[in-house]
Formats: sequence, C-alpha cells, structure tokens
Amino acid sequence: MNYLDYIIIVVYIIGFLMLGRLFKPSENGEDYHLGGKSFGWASLSMSTVATQLSAISFISAPAFVGLKVGGGLQWLTYEFAVPLAMLFLMLFLIPPMYKAGIVSVYSYLEKRFGASTRVLLSAVFQISRAFGTGVMVYAVALILTSVMDIPMWQTILIIGVVTLIYSYQGGMKAVVYGDVVQMIILLSGIVICLIAGLHHLGGWDVFVENLDRSRLEAVDFGSMGLKKGDEFGFFPMLFGGLFLYTSYYGTDQSQVQRLFSAKDEGTVKATLLSNGLMRFPITLLYCVMGLVIGTLVSTQPSFQAMVPADRPDLMMPIFIREYLPNGVIGILMVAIFSAAMSSLSSAINSLSAATTEDFFNRDKQLSDKEYIRYSKLTALFWGVACIVLAFFTGDIADTVIEAINKVGSVFYGPILATFIAAIGIKSINGRGANLGIIAGVAINVYLWLFVPDIFWFWWNVTGALTTLLVGYVASLLLPQKDTDEPASTLNFSWEVDWTKTIILVGFFIFIVILSMNIDMFF
Repeated sequence: MNYLDYIIIVVYIIGFLMLGRLFKPSENGEDYHLGGKSFGWASLSMSTVATQLSAISFISAPAFVGLKVGGGLQWLTYEFAVPLAMLFLMLFLIPPMYKAGIVSVYSYLEKRFGASTRVLLSAVFQISRAFGTGVMVYAVALILTSVMDIPMWQTILIIGVVTLIYSYQGGMKAVVYGDVVQMIILLSGIVICLIAGLHHLGGWDVFVENLDRSRLEAVDFGSMGLKKGDEFGFFPMLFGGLFLYTSYYGTDQSQVQRLFSAKDEGTVKATLLSNGLMRFPITLLYCVMGLVIGTLVSTQPSFQAMVPADRPDLMMPIFIREYLPNGVIGILMVAIFSAAMSSLSSAINSLSAATTEDFFNRDKQLSDKEYIRYSKLTALFWGVACIVLAFFTGDIADTVIEAINKVGSVFYGPILATFIAAIGIKSINGRGANLGIIAGVAINVYLWLFVPDIFWFWWNVTGALTTLLVGYVASLLLPQKDTDEPASTLNFSWEVDWTKTIILVGFFIFIVILSMNIDMFF
C-alpha cells in the first residue's frame, strides 16, 4: 500500500462520520431505532444483504470454494433454503408482528407468554450477538493487518470507533443508508477481484483449462449429515437451513428490526421477496471469484508459497496486496472495511434497541427524551463491548467462529418454535413455552456433546420440533389462566400472495437445478 491507498481509506472514513451527522434522528425513539418507518424495499433489501455479505464471507467463502481442502461450490447449498424461508416469513411470521407496531421482536412474546420469556430470549440475543460481533471484528482486523502496515489493535479501533460514532449519531437511518453505500462498494470489490484474477490467469479459457473440476460439485443428494465428513448434503442444508434462516431473519433483532422499519406491510413483503432473490446471485458471484483466485494460486508457485497451507483465508488479502495496483488496493480495503462496518453497525443498533425496549422501557414509561438518552447510552455500551471483546478473542478466533455458528444453531430452532407457538398455536401456554425452550436447547446441547457425528445444521430442526412437542404436552399437563394474547394470535389467517409465492418457489427450483448443472458453464 502507498499514500494513495491510505488517502482513499481516510476519505471513506471521514465520509461515514459525516453520514452519521447527516442522518441525525429527531428526538423520537421510533425514529432512532426504526428510522421513522420511512424506508422502501430497495434500501432495506440492500442493507440486509450488505450485513449478510460480511467481511468474513468476502474472505472465507472464496477461500473455501477455491482453495480449502474438501471445499468447492457446495458452498452454494447454504443458499437453497433462503427463498422458502422468506416465503414462510411473508405468509406467517412477520405480518402479525409488523401490525403489532413493536420495536423489539421479543416484546411480542410478553403478552402471550409473560415477561420471563421475553427477557430470557432478549438476553440470549444480546450476549451471543455481542460476542459474535467481537469475533468478527477481530477476524477482519487480522486479515487487514496482513495487507496494511499498521498494528492489529489500530485496525480494530478504526473499524470499531468509526462505526460506533456514525451509528451513535445517526441511528437506524445511518445504518441502513450506510449499508447501501457499503453494498455498492463491496460488490464493486468482488467484480474488480474477479476481473483482475482472470487477467492474471490469461483469460477465461486458461482459467477453465486449469480449473480443478472436482470443485464444481455442488449438490449431493446422498449425504444426510449423520456422520463425520458427511456435511453439505442437499437434505440437511435444505431442512436445517429452512429453520435456521426463518429464525435468523424472522426472530433475530439484528435482522427483523429492518422489516419493522418498513413504511408499510407491502414494503415488508417486497423486502422479503427481494431478499429471497438477491442472495444467491451475489453468493454465486463471489464463489466464481473464489474459483478464479484459487486456480491462480494453483498455477503460480510464487502465489502458492505465500498462502500458508493452514491459513487459506489469507488467499484474498494476499491477492489484493500482490496482484492489484495501488489505488485499487485502497478501494478493496475500503470494501472489506465496509463489510465489517455494515455488520458492526447493524449489531450496535439492534443491541441498543433490544436493551432499551426489553430492559428499560418494557412498560412504555420513558418519555421520548429519556428513550433517546437510553438508546444512545446502550448503543455506546454495546459498541465499546464489541470492540473490547474483539481484543480478547486472540488466536482462538477460528475455533470461536465455528463455535459461534454451532451456538446459533443450538438456539435458533427453539426460538423460532416459540414465535410460531405465540402466533399460531393457541393451546401452548407460557409454562409450556418456557419448558419447551429448555427442552429444545437441552436436546441440541446433548447432540453437541454426545452425538458429534450429526451435522450441526440439523440442530435447527431438532430444537424447533422438540420445543413445539414439549411445549404442547406441558401445556396440556400444566394449564394456566389465559393471558391477554395479541389479537393476531387468536385471529391469525393466511394471506397468500400467489404471485410472490410462485416467484419464490420457482426461484428455489431454479437455483437447485442450476447448481446441479453448474459444471456446464465451465
């Protein structure tokens, strides 16, 4: 890197600090956490995808596809369940919660099951999201340090402090519109790397000639995820992914808060439709980039020698450092910064919303002025907490990242089942729901500790089904006086948008068939 690259990075940082001031919210709680419910589907969709297309995905997914032993285009199977999950959210889960006019998704549970369920699930979200975000910041800083000539602690502070300042100042508007800018930068970075990789290889034909064709195998109908080394099969990725993505997009505050920020219910449905359609093409794009850069590694011994065998994630940073011209390196560093800051800003705002709503404003007793003060203080607290956690992850980051994915799958199924019961299963009461959550988590912990051969993607299914079954039986055995339930729980009805349904189901079939025949394009 030279002065031009650093100038680009500094200009970008100053621009985002100004962005926070530009979108400074009014003294209104809904404005701070929901952007005044003023967002259209395009900005919300780009914001959601920008958060999903994290810096770790930008670095790790191409390395898995193009370089890691046992990797390849089977990464695409992560995306199979997304359209179906968006359809379920559109038809069942999100409309009643959006109509309830809530800020924290966990507040929906209190009238139905009581305060304990709300506080418990909110606390689980806050602790796990802060810890996972700290690890993400550390991992990105470690990667950036391999390219930039500054110590890692400075990289952590740059990512953390800049994001904290503009999130603190601007609230949800700064997060969403910042994500839109970051999404554009990130996609530009992927395209630049793809074109540059093909250039250094000598063109598409040379790439195809030297490509390891075993990496083109994407779909495996035989693997059921029931033994070691048997992951990424079609069925575990589809069914486990359906429960995982439905829970993540529909019950995780960091994601569902964007849907609550939509200006109307039609915008919510359009956002879900667009999310269901946008993820796969972007994932396919950076997977192809991974194939190209991985082939470049295999054909150039000097490049191969620079990438440690046990650190394939360094493939992209080393490519950026060694094969791109100055100026472009700065743009790519900005792209990685953008991805990290998008994930961090989303985490800070959603953690602030959950803490303020579920711990300080449960009875709606705060004035607008007090609400804004608590929101900003909690945003500051969680921003600092994420930065501090980033310093303490240390050299165990890779192990922790894997553990966090597993921890998420321990809880996602039971949490999703709790919301399904709250909205659509009147016979499950508060006692049953709480016992169901405990049982669902317990069965997943048992599988983790004593049945390690089962692929952790299945935990999303086992946790949800166990929670519903135990919750139903326990409610029959331990009846309690009915609480005031949300009207949507008692009078829920399906509202099927057949056009969007056909589009999402059709797209699911299309991406599966495309992935099965992906080798015909290479």
